[in-house]
Amino acid sequence: MSAADRARDLLGRLVRASAFERFLISISALLLSVFIGALIILGAGRMTDCSSAAYTIAVPGKFVTQFVGGSSVFAMGFCYDPFAVYDLLFLGALGDVLSNPLNGQFATTLAETTILMFTGVAVAVAFRADIFNIGVQGQLVVGALTTGVVLAYVAPPLADLGVLATVVLLPLGLLLGGVAGGAYAAVPGALKAYADANEVITTIMLNFVATSVALFLVSREKYFKDPESFANQTVPLPDVAMFPDFLFRPRDDVSLLALAFAIAVLVGIWYLLQHTSFGYDLRTSGLQPDAAEYGGVDADRTIVSSITLSGALAGIGGAVYVLMMLGNFQTGVPDYGFDGITVSILAGNNPLGVGFAALLFGVLKSGSVVVQVGSDVPPTLVGVLRGLIILFVAMPEFFRMIGRKFGSFDQPGEPVAADGATGGGSDE
Repeated sequence: MSAADRARDLLGRLVRASAFERFLISISALLLSVFIGALIILGAGRMTDCSSAAYTIAVPGKFVTQFVGGSSVFAMGFCYDPFAVYDLLFLGALGDVLSNPLNGQFATTLAETTILMFTGVAVAVAFRADIFNIGVQGQLVVGALTTGVVLAYVAPPLADLGVLATVVLLPLGLLLGGVAGGAYAAVPGALKAYADANEVITTIMLNFVATSVALFLVSREKYFKDPESFANQTVPLPDVAMFPDFLFRPRDDVSLLALAFAIAVLVGIWYLLQHTSFGYDLRTSGLQPDAAEYGGVDADRTIVSSITLSGALAGIGGAVYVLMMLGNFQTGVPDYGFDGITVSILAGNNPLGVGFAALLFGVLKSGSVVVQVGSDVPPTLVGVLRGLIILFVAMPEFFRMIGRKFGSFDQPGEPVAADGATGGGSDE
């Protein structure tokens, strides 16, 4: 068997892998990335000057030296200890969760996870329809800006109503973000459906448009800039417009209600894709576009509706970012949209898997800060370790997506019914 045949056979086995097998592959990839990262840490530690070694490898070792009375034949010191680095990277993101489950570091991890759930599922919805929505970042910015600006005018008159104001303003803010993000995403969707424009190019370009317009509007007092702040931001929203803190401190910028809402959205999107006619049309358009169109699915309408839904989810994520973490809109929004692409690939475009992938990514983002603060490891090396983990865990699923799209491996597909009835295919 030639190398090409072996590679094709391996790719076919990966495409046909069950959910449990894919889970084992991901765990194996994670362990391999940690092992390679440890070697990189040791190598970087050998090329760095330090007053004392953080980690030492000795032959025959400390046991011989202490109990036999001999001395080490060979000893090598390293400035960075890989065990300590990974302890900070993974466990540092949780803080002292056993003695204090509500510590600030764990709150940061949950906050990052919450936003990434929305951007991850936004990308996943578009990917399931075979649409590459690279504009989730711009849609999140538009949703966040709309929420921050409109509520800045609507919320103050209702501030004295207390809990009633929160009941009104929170759903309104989420609705504003969803509508704005969905409308912004519908533009490249319509261009793709009716003008055959490449959605990758249009969505990437609209990312820059959204960021530039937002900067223009919040950097000038005659528009939406807070006149009492030197930063480019809108006026702060009253507390009644924000997600309630509940167990965590207000300064932790996280809300269990927002996290619960994000989980509910993931479950709702999973149900929509798996158990409704709309979800069936969307999935079959992504798996078998020609057969789906022959079966009565309106391809153009499916393209527009799926990317609009994707943008709406991203816009809601932007609203949550404003209503949970910031309290207003500020320029320099982190790259949650681009991180959502990685989260979606890690989850295999499965809305339920997005939750676990977002948690892993949130741990890595939060833990990276802990490593930089709690050790002498340079930020560039921390970025390499985080990127290595993401790359190794994501690549098997990425190759699986490529194989399903361009290969033919006798993967059983879903039947396409002319009436658009929901098929009984398994969750991908």
